[in-house]
Parts: sequence; C-alpha cells; structure tokens
Amino acid sequence: MNENETRAVLTVSLLAAFADGQKHERERSEIRRIAEGLSQSGGVHLPTLYQDVLLKRVTLAGVAPALEGDEARQLAYEMAVCVCDADGALSEAESAFLAALARELGLDAGTAEQFRDRAEALAAAPLAEPVPDSAPAPPAAAPAPTAAGEAERDQSILETAILAGALELLPETLSTLAIIPLQMRLVYRIGQSYGYSLDSGHAKDFLAALGVGLTSQYLEQAGRKLIGGLLRRAGGGLLGGMGKQAVSSGASFASTWAIGHVAKRYYAGGRTLSAQMLRETFAQMSREAQGLQQEYLPRMREQARTLDPARVMALVRGR
Repeated sequence: MNENETRAVLTVSLLAAFADGQKHERERSEIRRIAEGLSQSGGVHLPTLYQDVLLKRVTLAGVAPALEGDEARQLAYEMAVCVCDADGALSEAESAFLAALARELGLDAGTAEQFRDRAEALAAAPLAEPVPDSAPAPPAAAPAPTAAGEAERDQSILETAILAGALELLPETLSTLAIIPLQMRLVYRIGQSYGYSLDSGHAKDFLAALGVGLTSQYLEQAGRKLIGGLLRRAGGGLLGGMGKQAVSSGASFASTWAIGHVAKRYYAGGRTLSAQMLRETFAQMSREAQGLQQEYLPRMREQARTLDPARVMALVRGR
C-alpha cells in the first residue's frame, strides 16, 4: 500500500478503538503512547491522527476514499474488526460502527460478516468451559505448592510465550488478534492451578492491572506490521497463508512470559499484591523476558512455519 492508504487504515483503526466511547483513560494513554512510538518507525504522523480522531475532525466518509485498492479496503475493515473485538464481545456502538464502515468501503456483506464471525469466535475462545459470573473467591484449601507443579507452570508459561511470539511473526490480521485470548487463557489456567475459579472478566481486569491494554496491545502489534509493509488481510481461512514472516521485536513473547510469571506470584500469594506492585513486577519480568527472546527465537520461527488455524483455535481454547 502507499503512504496515503497506510494512513487511512491507521485512521480507521483509531476510529474503531474509540467507537464504543467507553475507553478508560489508562487505555487512552496507552493508545497515545503507541501512536507516538509508531510514528518513529514510519512516515505516518500518528499523534496527529490520534488527535484528529479524539477531536472528531475525521469521519468514515472522509477517510474511506483514500482506500483505493480492494486489498486496502478489506485490510482496513479487518483491522477495525480486530480492534473492536480485542477487549471481548462487540458493543452495540461497535457493531454499528463496523456496519457503517463496511458500507462506506463498499464491501460485500457476506464477506464482511464471515470475517466478523471468525474474529468474534477467536476473541470469545479463551474460556471455553462454563465459569462463574461472580468474582473469584479465595479457595477453601489451595493446592500445596510442589516442585513438580511449579516446573509445570513455568513450562506452560514458556510454551505460551513462544506461541505468542510465533503468532507475532505471522503477517495476517487474525494471527495478531489470537495473542490476546492466549494470554487470558494463561491467566485463567494459572489461577485455576492455585485453586481459584476465574471468569473472563477477572482475566481482563488482571491484565488491566498490569497495564496491559487489550485494544492498545493489538493496535501496537498490528500497527508495527502495517507500517513495515508486512501486515496483510487474513484471506479465506482463520490465518490465511503463512507466507513471509514479519521481523518481530519479540514484544508478544516478552509480555506473555511476564504476564504468566506475575500471575504465578499473584495467585500463589493469595492475591495480595497491590496494583502498584503488580505493575512494578510486570515491568521487571518484562525486562527479564527480553533477555530470553533471542534464545527462544528459533523455536518461535519453527512454530510459525507449522501453525494452522485448527491448532491455534484449539490452543486458545486450552485443548
């Protein structure tokens, strides 16, 4: 795509990020930080786009004509769907936004609906089995920690982080979206291993307490690929063709590894860490994970070459 189309896709993505009007100030700050960071890696000045969206100086009708090619229009729609789905089920406002976007872009209604269904199934996948609606209560008798149990948790965290890194190496829009439910599933499994019965809302709240925004995380990962010319539409399947792998910064490996190890400390300690301690521990663990990235990069690349849609969905569902 040319620079005008890249700018238009990013504008549509930012419009999607604020479509529900419910973004927490913390998430807004993350999106602003990402806009500033991504502008240093490409010719598009994202902070200006961010301000234009917040101040409602841009509209779908105004930005759609800049998307001249079929591929660019489809990619803009797919990124918008993933941005809206990143933090869970679509709100009425987000559904209306996506319907209006599909009309403005002149997309085939069946194709647009098919992609939305795939994205929604992926976003809703992390907790496949029934879970309680209420917040998790402390277990009556938490499992006694054992060396074998700790080693199993560490291995599960590492394998999930490697898978997240492998997904980050792929160029398709949905491969990037799949990282978020994997992280939620990891939190759920670790909490469960310490005797807590968690729901999806708690997993989201835990990630938010660490400073991990779901919408902003997707925007950062997909935006980095888009500006580098490596992101592409998902095609006919969940992940489409594997194709050329992107050059990854390893951000998904590091964040997933850190999320897992902070969750271990949190649930092993009876959920007594304060929000500040959670954020500080997450920052520390993220630095440690960055030191491990190169060691495990060959495994990420190997896994990226062999991923298929059925396997990704099964892993996200914990099977």
